[in-house]
Amino acid sequence: MENKYRRCAWYAGDSLYEQYHDQEWGVPVFDDLKLFEFLTLETFQAGLSWITVLRKRENFRSAFDQFDFEKVALYGTEKINALLNDKGIIRNRQKIIAAVNNAQRFMEIRIKHHSFSEYIWGFVAGKPLQNSYKTLSEIPAKTPLSEAINKDLKQNGFQFVGPTVVYAHMQATGMVNDHLIDCFRHKALLQ
Repeated sequence: MENKYRRCAWYAGDSLYEQYHDQEWGVPVFDDLKLFEFLTLETFQAGLSWITVLRKRENFRSAFDQFDFEKVALYGTEKINALLNDKGIIRNRQKIIAAVNNAQRFMEIRIKHHSFSEYIWGFVAGKPLQNSYKTLSEIPAKTPLSEAINKDLKQNGFQFVGPTVVYAHMQATGMVNDHLIDCFRHKALLQ
């Protein structure tokens, strides 16, 4: 009997991870608010586990005005200090300041490219890259493409967006399908 619910092993049986794996990870995202949310969360994840960020996601949404980049771009010292005192999020001054900076850069990209979505998806010609990995060890932490995107983002003034953060963003937002080929989500996300 075929196990139609075989999953990638990285979620490790955690129910929050399982829900994220089954419903979000690898699903193409074209909405700028959602893209900013993922980009921000991934910058906070740098050096930490993704489950740590997922467990604080609702707190982040509340603290960062539902990831409304227009509001985040206007955060000043008072709001940054409030975020530094918010026990519900990851309180890292450099990452908080980077989030504000990145909101500002995000808006600049929107002016240049009509939307951040058009800009970021342009790196993959608007269509997810389909990988065919059999084991978790095959999945890279970064790729030449994530390095190229990282370089472009940095040239546009973004912070805390190294090639590993960029690749995590690509995976999360469906720019690449990195579900293992025996995972039920891999086939579901083929386009």
